[in-house]
Amino acid sequence: MEMIIGITFDLRSEYLAMGYSEEDTAEFDREDTISAIETALADLGHRPERIGNARQLTGQLAAGERWDLVFNIAEGLSGIGREAQVPTILDLYGIPYTFSDPLVMSLTLHKAMTKRVIRDSGIPTTDFVVFDPDATAPPISFPPPYFIKPVAEGTGKGISPASIIRDPNLLPAAAGRMMTVYRQAVLVEPFLPGREFTVGILGTGREARVLGTTEVVLAGKAEAEVYSYVNKEQCEERVIYRPVSAELDPPVREAEAVSLAAWRALGCRDAGRVDLRCDGEGRPQFMEVNPLAGLHPEHSDLPILCAQQGISYRSLIGEILSSAGKRVAEPTGARRSCG
Repeated sequence: MEMIIGITFDLRSEYLAMGYSEEDTAEFDREDTISAIETALADLGHRPERIGNARQLTGQLAAGERWDLVFNIAEGLSGIGREAQVPTILDLYGIPYTFSDPLVMSLTLHKAMTKRVIRDSGIPTTDFVVFDPDATAPPISFPPPYFIKPVAEGTGKGISPASIIRDPNLLPAAAGRMMTVYRQAVLVEPFLPGREFTVGILGTGREARVLGTTEVVLAGKAEAEVYSYVNKEQCEERVIYRPVSAELDPPVREAEAVSLAAWRALGCRDAGRVDLRCDGEGRPQFMEVNPLAGLHPEHSDLPILCAQQGISYRSLIGEILSSAGKRVAEPTGARRSCG
């Protein structure tokens, strides 16, 4: 059945025009991503309508606009709950949407809070501490080298080779600089020297399943040892995304089991990614989950992974809609409004 599907997003070019930097806008979407989603939705028999960011959404809702479903990829600009802003507004108006709810979006943006839930669920993840600007530096029970990153950023923001701290005496100053630059707490973990995987997940709850796994391999031009902001921004030159098989590779099989358990424990919905890295003994450790994964058809990890598995971009969008559509009561196929 045809649905009117609004699309919420933060367009990178709009924020760049307002004076925000390339790094400020790293998580936002390009015009060709929005166009690709529009095309896929239309090809699937629906009527896509662009909405825009959270402020534009509130304006259209106040004007009486309504949709059968919203395809939400809006990241939000500021605040620890920025990825939850659009889902919260849509929940207020009773409009169903793709991807996770406000609780999951807020929780998973905060890497330390996520790891606490993962750890309490019995899922493998490393020890960690949090350096907070408003608190005394905590004691650390694990040995160096350490790995530091902002507690609530994505797209590799704040991550570089300097994130690896081999001398414990240098940790307070390095964490302090990161807290100053990113104006938030810093997560400190043991540096994991092993293989890095990203696992694609499709579906919700018991219906969730693994789409496949890609190993992130740094090429010769890459910044060494870390899947950094620069490596991600220039992934075509610096990163090899290698498809790997759970049937042939035991660490991959373990990574997929960990990822699916984490996805279900956190309550993520529809589709996304789980990122893991292996410790010195080759055991995959949960690092973080992305319940609002990038959807550029050629440059984002999840569509790349799907293409490696023979899943077309249109099919991926269709599967996301199928999962989210179970939360749609009765699509009208026509514009609804309230004055």
